[in-house]
Amino acid sequence: MTNIALPALTLGIEEEYQIINPVTRDLHAYISEFLSSDQPGLLPLELKAELMQSQVEVGSQVCQNVQELRAELVRLRRAVTTMADTHGLAIAAASTHPFAQWHHQNITEGDRYRELLDDMQGVARQLLIFGMHVHVGFDHENDLQKKDLMIEVMNQARYFIPHLLALSSSSPFWQGENTGLKSYRSVIFEMLPRTGIPHSFSSWGEYIRFERTLGRVGAFGKSDTTAKIWWDIRPHPKFPTLEFRISDICTKIDEAVCIAALFQAICAKIIRLRLQNLSWRPYRHMHITENKWRALRHGISHTLIDFGIEQEVPFSQLAEELLALVDDVVDELGSRTECEYIRTILANGTSADRQLRVYAANGGDANRDVALKAVVDHLIAETKEGL
Repeated sequence: MTNIALPALTLGIEEEYQIINPVTRDLHAYISEFLSSDQPGLLPLELKAELMQSQVEVGSQVCQNVQELRAELVRLRRAVTTMADTHGLAIAAASTHPFAQWHHQNITEGDRYRELLDDMQGVARQLLIFGMHVHVGFDHENDLQKKDLMIEVMNQARYFIPHLLALSSSSPFWQGENTGLKSYRSVIFEMLPRTGIPHSFSSWGEYIRFERTLGRVGAFGKSDTTAKIWWDIRPHPKFPTLEFRISDICTKIDEAVCIAALFQAICAKIIRLRLQNLSWRPYRHMHITENKWRALRHGISHTLIDFGIEQEVPFSQLAEELLALVDDVVDELGSRTECEYIRTILANGTSADRQLRVYAANGGDANRDVALKAVVDHLIAETKEGL
């Protein structure tokens, strides 16, 4: 069958970094000072505060392809790293800090954060986690057909959430403990309501009715913002994008670009199937949730379940199957090299795997303080790679 040309699918990315004191290796409350200082290399509103004063968020411009996205990530990381260096601090990209304590963190001022703390209480105070959000643009501002297509893509793309979580995993430690998980951030975040894998929707209209019902019953609090739907994948409340939120933040730029390229390629493949009157097989929520647990527990080092054949399958095999699935769209997207970086991740391990190796090489549990600080130094160094 002749392939029908794909519609344009733009890309964007948001990353949340740790602000670190390079002497103590602990987190350092400093975002207010960053926001009030000169920000060379950054455009207005590209640098943002988060709940904790030891967090800094950046957001890219809209990118037409994955090469533009890489350039944006390099620019943003370089600017924030340079700013941190100027203030005698460092930046690290990982979804948890190896030993920082959540109850020692300063909370950012502002109505948004006060309301979050009031609504979520002790759960919100524990959100010392750092994420990466990838946006794929559908340009559906006033086009119901495109909005319906985005919901259809979301329904089917949910199946791949565990795969991309495993590849991005970067949070094996929590408050000085080796958790035994590769993505402990996922556990912490799911203490909030309206998180995790969404259920499927029949149309954009059904999704909007659900959203409005939550608003009427006060689920979003005083601000009444649909941004408080925090699912692993969601229609963005402001932009015409499908937002992929499940990922841990990748320590290396190459890993982040790979995850973004794979998400775009998955969306493109689902759209191509739709244009050919086909679809990806739908899977039930409980099936995807089971695989998500395996992904956050083991990362890429174990198996996921293929519910079609009802068997465990090594992650490396599933990764090759994913590449085969998107093979007919990656050249059109210009992202073959970036998607195939998945093989490098399989060979070298994820950030979580590398952190655990550094921890073990520096004495592990028998020399915990030294080993954890070595992990922080490793994260700072890897975050700078490619800048």
